[in-house]
Amino acid sequence: MKRIRVAFTAAVMSLFMGMTALASTEIGLNLDWKYADNSKINTGKATLYTSGAAEKKDITVAVDAGHGTQGGESQKVLSHPDGSAKANGGSTSESAVDAGMTFPDKTTEASVNLAVAKSFAEKLLDDGYDVLMIRDGEDVQLDNVARAVLANNKADCHISIHFDSSSKDKGAYYISVPDAVKGKEPVASYWKKSERLGESLISGLEATGTRIHSGGSKDEDLVQTAYSTIASVSIELGDKATDHSQAACDRFAEGLLLGVNEYYGFA
Repeated sequence: MKRIRVAFTAAVMSLFMGMTALASTEIGLNLDWKYADNSKINTGKATLYTSGAAEKKDITVAVDAGHGTQGGESQKVLSHPDGSAKANGGSTSESAVDAGMTFPDKTTEASVNLAVAKSFAEKLLDDGYDVLMIRDGEDVQLDNVARAVLANNKADCHISIHFDSSSKDKGAYYISVPDAVKGKEPVASYWKKSERLGESLISGLEATGTRIHSGGSKDEDLVQTAYSTIASVSIELGDKATDHSQAACDRFAEGLLLGVNEYYGFA
């Protein structure tokens, strides 16, 4: 089991070393940006990678490896910019970033999310997209409000990568917006774009062999979508029972790339 985790870590580091050779810029949260003052953990920096592909798409995709903020559960943020309560999934005050789950082999969800995110980012860059990596290592001091606001200001869409905490290997789905919050701003202006992005990602994942759960979506009122002013989706790629080897992470990444291309009309 230890040998598997070491090999997995080495594969992630190999992807990281490949990306460091690209043109990149660190970007911190500007507290003057809209909604930024609702963040509680905001000293970390995202990294903007510029594609070196011959044919650039002039589109920036924010790739967020979910979780990975030390101390995130000790802070609380407003679920909505106006301070209103969540439509489902909790009360108004929620942890800024929870720790995520742990797979049976003791690999953390945060590390697997990062492995998928790095593979996805490399594929996007090769295909001509620029990439805003919200979390580029084991930890970034950016809560979910800060992550959304950074994406709003520096990207054209925002994709957050997760695995569910169940143990059924039930398949992938994206988090859709509950009807109860579709009238709130900024959700009202962007939820249709977010839903279309989510549907495209599910289409790409299915095309590359990923099992899809329950029609591909589940309603949940997330901080991410509550603060987003761009197309924004949290995608659950599987759960505790899902294969999370590097080969599986690469396959998920390929499906996500197909989904992004479908969303932007490059399929």
